[in-house]
Amino acid sequence: MDKIKILWADDEIDLLKPQLMFLERKGYEVVKVTNGHDALEECETDDEIDVVFLDESMPGITGLETLAKIKESYPSLPVVMITKNEAENVMEEAIGSQISDYLIKPVNPNQILLTLKKIIDNKRLVREKTSSDYQQEFRQILMQINSGLDFEEWVDIYRKIINWEIKIEESNSMGMADILSMQKSEANTEFSKYIVKNYKDWIAHPEDAPVMSCDLMRSKIFPQLEVDRPTIMLLLDNLRFDQWEIIKPILSELYRVDEEDYFYSILPTSTQYSRNAIFAGMMPGEIARHFPKWWKNDNQEGGKNLHEGDFLGELINRTFRRPIKWDYVKVTNVNNAKQMQDNVLNYLNNDLTVIVYNFIDMLSHARTEMEVLKELAGDERAYRSLTRSWFQNSPLWQALERVSERDVQLIVTTDHGTIRVNQPSRVIGDRETTTNLRYKVGRNLQYDRKDVLEVRRPEHAKLPKPNVSSTFIFAKEDIFFLYPNNYNYYHNYYKDTFQHGGISLEEMICPIAILSSK
Repeated sequence: MDKIKILWADDEIDLLKPQLMFLERKGYEVVKVTNGHDALEECETDDEIDVVFLDESMPGITGLETLAKIKESYPSLPVVMITKNEAENVMEEAIGSQISDYLIKPVNPNQILLTLKKIIDNKRLVREKTSSDYQQEFRQILMQINSGLDFEEWVDIYRKIINWEIKIEESNSMGMADILSMQKSEANTEFSKYIVKNYKDWIAHPEDAPVMSCDLMRSKIFPQLEVDRPTIMLLLDNLRFDQWEIIKPILSELYRVDEEDYFYSILPTSTQYSRNAIFAGMMPGEIARHFPKWWKNDNQEGGKNLHEGDFLGELINRTFRRPIKWDYVKVTNVNNAKQMQDNVLNYLNNDLTVIVYNFIDMLSHARTEMEVLKELAGDERAYRSLTRSWFQNSPLWQALERVSERDVQLIVTTDHGTIRVNQPSRVIGDRETTTNLRYKVGRNLQYDRKDVLEVRRPEHAKLPKPNVSSTFIFAKEDIFFLYPNNYNYYHNYYKDTFQHGGISLEEMICPIAILSSK
């Protein structure tokens, strides 16, 4: 293992010989400088420095000024501030500049060693502990996956896998990440079998089913409404459970998370079906029957989600005896976002305001089409990171910051998730067959039956029937459908992209969180 290299900047460096000799005996390499200018030059010319020890009081530029310049150019380089000055304002400024530790002179060798262990060995110790803990739980998760779980137990397993995914990612345990990825894939294989076996029964006997898209408003949202306390329902299109876990700490700065729950998206797990089902409180086949002017099948021209607000109004009228003041806001571009941000305090005059925010869905589609986004969101870890970065800097978060100063209830949810696809499966269909990569609806479809859940009679899944002989097929696991034409080109183009419409833990198990302003 390479020696840990320490840069120590102190104008009285000669007085520190006992500490320096101690560190060298312990196997550390120490580069010594006497001022801030030399420290900055050393950082610039030597990219193998692992940690900086910085005296707060040096001639020329001070330790705090040197610290600011180091952090500006090398934000991840750990810096330990060493000072004789115990003044609170100095300490606060140093901590605010993201130092890794703070030591008061005179420092003894054991203090220095403890600090180095915390900074340098901390990541290794966390990584080893995380790997060890996951190894112990690996077998237990494996046994659970294969033990005939019910829909609630599948949610528990999925959330457990997500939590490990994030823990392993944070600890940088790459070896464990590969094993977890295989276990997640195996979980999706068994989950797909479970859905194939049970989905049609859920539709036929909703009393034995989980809360699904068509039940979400009546079961999870409407019961939360309170007199004289406004509720904002934020539906982030395409938000997966792992992405919720990533933005939750940001929201927790200003909001208290009172409850975390789930629902299952209906099939197809696509906006046209799942989101219309949410706001209509009906399955798509029922919507097509009751509101034929507002429903469009896949093979019909025109927007498929133009009447969500109309559906919501009808559902509210059917559900409540008392008058409900409500609003529906849809954000699909920058101008919509700015209007929403400007008007957000006005929404507090409503009992219920529903905000549908489409960014994450657009991100997943843009990633398919733009090479730069494929690189930025190359895997699950990067996709989560991009989601967090967007949310932190979005007009949406700025609007929620303004609202948090009032007594408000915030409900965060989604309509479906998305999965990174890897395995192609050939499908043959006519010109009216849908283009979606995770589900198809058409006549005379030819496909590999082992790759799909097939619904030959759409009414059995409460789906509309565009033609007398229409069949729906839904891709299992991380499969994506391809036509034989230009097969290799489209295989390379769509492999490793985020898609939705089919059967997976990521697409079907959706978060719902109830928060209140602190």
